[in-house]
Parts: sequence; C-alpha cells; structure tokens
Amino acid sequence: MKNIVLAAVLAAPFATAAAAAPEAYALNESHSQIVFSYNHAGFSTTYGMFSGFGGDIMFDAEDPAASTVSVTFPAESMITGWDARSGHFLQSGDFFKLGEFPDVTFESTSIEVTGDATANITGDLTLNGVTQSVVLETVLNAQTEEYPFPPYQGSKAIGLDATVTLNRSDYNLGMFAPFIPNEIPLAISIEAVAAQ
Repeated sequence: MKNIVLAAVLAAPFATAAAAAPEAYALNESHSQIVFSYNHAGFSTTYGMFSGFGGDIMFDAEDPAASTVSVTFPAESMITGWDARSGHFLQSGDFFKLGEFPDVTFESTSIEVTGDATANITGDLTLNGVTQSVVLETVLNAQTEEYPFPPYQGSKAIGLDATVTLNRSDYNLGMFAPFIPNEIPLAISIEAVAAQ
C-alpha cells in the first residue's frame, strides 16, 4: 500500500520534540515492502510482495494522535515469483478486478500510542473496491536526525514494522477457501525520510 503506516512514529520519544510543528515525511520506495503469505492446502507456504510504493506522512511530534498516513499504489505491482500465479491473481478476474479497481489505498483515521515504541494505527483500507477499517500493530525500529544513505543522506528518517491480518473474503478475494485459508497475514516494513 503505497504508503501505509508511518504515523507509528508517534511511538517515538515525544518529550524531546516539544512544540514541534507537523513535519512531512515521504516513504523511501527502495526500502518499503508489504509481504503476505498463505498456506497452500497444507503442503507449503507461498509468499508474495508489494514493493516500491511511496507515500506521504504528516507526523505531529507534539500531538502524535494528530499524525496522518495516506497511501495509494497499483494492485498490479504485486510480485509472487511466478508469472503464471501472478497472472491468475491479477488478470483472470478470479481474484482482483483491476479493470474496475486498479489501486489499493490506506487512509489513517486514528492513532493510539500503546508503548514506548509501539502504536496501533487504524485506517480505511480499500482493496478490490471494498473499504474496511483495519488496525496496523506498529513498532518503531529507528529514528535519526541524519539518514546515512544517499540520496537522502543527512535527512531526518524513521523506520518501522507493522502487522495486520486480513480476511480475503472481505475483499472479494476468497476463491479456494477453505483449502487456502481465508486469513492472510501481512508484514509491512518501511523507511521514511523528511520530505525534501
């Protein structure tokens, strides 16, 4: 999802950022991924990924709950490692309906700080033309004033991981259940840098 969860930065040590104005961050597309997995009828575990997505985040260090996240990316950016499987998911019409609903979006609606480096980010996920409220359980991995890698060298940056489990039938993606489980776990990992 093009820019899925960076508001979890709300889990950073806010005491050092008193009276700070909201800051714009952008996802580092080269280090932002969403990985999903599913059990294939008890025989194996199959993995897929969305990668290379971007997005914008407004992080309010003074009032983290007022931070926002917004992401949009094309569903056809899915990678499964096997062209025939990707084609079945994306082009057959059995799963995704790309002609009608080409994009995946996430819009945060609230943020709850749950610990020193954790937060729950609630938002509306629109997938395959269906919108559902989801909660991303988020961990802040790192925060720096000077990102060490080009082309963002010297910028503020944040890294975080998040997890959520989706019921694929909620999004009209339920073919082959129960042989393939309805519940699909997602692992989200992103880096974001202060907007240039």
